[in-house]
Amino acid sequence: MLRERSAIGDSRGDARARSGRVQRVAIRGLDVALSGSMLVLFSPLILVLSLAIFLDDRGSVFFRARRVGKGGAEFMMLKFRKMRMGSGGLPLTSAGDERFTRLGHFLVGTKLDELPQLWNVLRGQMSLVGPRPEDPTLVARGADLFADVLTVKPGITGFAQLAYARENEVLGDANGDERIDAYFERVLPQKLVLDRLYAGAFGLATYLRILWWTMVAVVLRKDVAVDRRDGRIGVRRRPATDANPAEVVSAVPVVPVVQATPTPDPDASGTPA
Repeated sequence: MLRERSAIGDSRGDARARSGRVQRVAIRGLDVALSGSMLVLFSPLILVLSLAIFLDDRGSVFFRARRVGKGGAEFMMLKFRKMRMGSGGLPLTSAGDERFTRLGHFLVGTKLDELPQLWNVLRGQMSLVGPRPEDPTLVARGADLFADVLTVKPGITGFAQLAYARENEVLGDANGDERIDAYFERVLPQKLVLDRLYAGAFGLATYLRILWWTMVAVVLRKDVAVDRRDGRIGVRRRPATDANPAEVVSAVPVVPVVQATPTPDPDASGTPA
């Protein structure tokens, strides 16, 4: 009897493992097909933006940000450059950051600065869906907090990205070190809860659901909310400025975050991510 139960358990475990492998292959196939197609489709826009960035502020068109990917492997994440050449300072930006070029304000407002990351997806360093990759310094100082998050590939969109699409409004008017403290204390703990939720629910169904709601948010210009308990996504019923973007539930504990100031990122995109 015990042998039969053990055999049944092993069989179920093997089936789950096969299902997981199939879903990973399917997700990778979709990543390649969709990112490749979008790179071709948006190539005229990429060329126009590249020329506009160069003419607006002579220098490199792209910015390469060092980030931590699946399994702790570091890679260079591509963005369109939105800050003046030689800009330094704190890694967090605000809507009216003086370091932005004239075109940089437009890129941030439309999220078009993230478009080159389709190349990272095509190369397999990122997925279309997953947690936002973080700065290595931040991950190193809070390694235990990111352990589960680093079991999946980072992504362009995801639970946290949808919930915090208006992150600057959550951070308010805080500047300098106050803005960094606000991010670590008020935003990052909530993002990590959502990122862990995605890692635990990783699969093709979750991937497709997040892609669908991303299209709703981008194409239909709808504010969406994500439930921290089970990852349910829906159109936000309350104004974004009045609601917690992650639909925080008191029964879900807030994860403590190590208070650490990451190394300055000369082209931060509103968060250390």
